[in-house]
Amino acid sequence: MLTIILIAVTAVVSWLAFERPPLLQRLILWPPAIDRYKQYDRLLTHGFIHADWSHLLFNMITLFFFGRVVEGFMARYIGSLGYALFYLSAIVIAILPTYMRHRHDARYSSLGASGGVSAVLFASILLDPWMWILAPLPVPGFLYGIGYVAYSFWKDRQGGGNVNHSAHLSGAVYGVLFMLLMEPDVLPHFIQALQSPRLP
Repeated sequence: MLTIILIAVTAVVSWLAFERPPLLQRLILWPPAIDRYKQYDRLLTHGFIHADWSHLLFNMITLFFFGRVVEGFMARYIGSLGYALFYLSAIVIAILPTYMRHRHDARYSSLGASGGVSAVLFASILLDPWMWILAPLPVPGFLYGIGYVAYSFWKDRQGGGNVNHSAHLSGAVYGVLFMLLMEPDVLPHFIQALQSPRLP
């Protein structure tokens, strides 16, 4: 249920930011606003706005498919609120390496839920690597994750735009580490599940 709420809130805020450029400029991660004006909320709010509809759709479809799995699992350990805090903290943690690299760069800005979505994606892969999704052809979750990281690495090397593809990578690491710290048995479960292919 919280996954759906997060998707709905992100979609609404992103749409409002599309329609109101001043709102987008207030929410986007722009390092000087943090360094000079102490607007630390931008470390989180950038995760609720997107570059365009395709960027929003890509992130929210990924969150929809994988978030429900992670939400159900985490609810047993840290509750539904804990899952929401995991997602929100992933947005912040995933952006920190990029922010530190660009904290004095007034030309840099970043937006998108990439860090949080990537953390959820890789947490889900640990739970069920053979969960099949349509992307647009059937693809098992672990291959989707590999493609997601490869695409992110390639786009990050290209540079340009406000989409922070490197946050996909740091979000993935955060998602895996969070899961392993919360429940170490997830790792042997993942290895065993990976060795038992399941058709869609």
